[in-house]
Amino acid sequence: MAKLSAHLVEKPWGRTELPPPFGDTGGRRIGELWFDGPADAPLLAKYIFTSERLSIQVHPNDEQARARGLPRGKSECWFIVDAEPDATIGLGLVREMDADELRGAALDGSIEQLLDWRPVAAGDFFYVPAGTIHAIGGGISLLEFQQNSDVTYRLYDYGRPRELHLDDALAVADRGRYPDGLRRKVSPDEDAVLVDGAQFRLVHNHSDAMADRTRWVMPLAGAQSGECLLFQPGERFESDGARVLIGATA
Repeated sequence: MAKLSAHLVEKPWGRTELPPPFGDTGGRRIGELWFDGPADAPLLAKYIFTSERLSIQVHPNDEQARARGLPRGKSECWFIVDAEPDATIGLGLVREMDADELRGAALDGSIEQLLDWRPVAAGDFFYVPAGTIHAIGGGISLLEFQQNSDVTYRLYDYGRPRELHLDDALAVADRGRYPDGLRRKVSPDEDAVLVDGAQFRLVHNHSDAMADRTRWVMPLAGAQSGECLLFQPGERFESDGARVLIGATA
């Protein structure tokens, strides 16, 4: 077992105050906390803390990424740790659009109104397959578990002076609605399989699971809350009944 070290990442949309147990930011605007696993690991865990909306973006799938010379695409999932009362997340579009219409909406900013913004609260869970157009809103703290890839194609960034990637984004984006079956509310006392996909598996448990695999264990309560532990096959994790997220390759 290895307790993964973590590093904080400053972002313009980050926060100067983080929820427990993440401590003081020293006045910095912290947007992300990355857990530093092996460089060649297929999966990655991190926390995201927002005060403003993130860019409207999309990620390629494995096949699309490899065609661009990248090792893998990026499917991800989000567990909402905390959210302000009016917090929202944008997932998918409010209606089907063709590529030309979507390009025009990205250029004139109307894509912000065409994204399907959904209210969120602590305990909400979303699986976000590659190809999903999405944006995380402000006032949210979430745990993200994902394929270990940092490839992002931005469609729109609210006028911030950052590069957009319209051609790549339009080539990989699903230009329709987000399937409601990919979201759920997770009760604190339930054990449940949250993702059982081609890229990874994720469970919400109160004891060890998938002990035959390399797995990322992310305690949500107890003394180790806010940490990430990497277990090798056969190594056992004792949760003492505290709830954890456990992720592993499929």
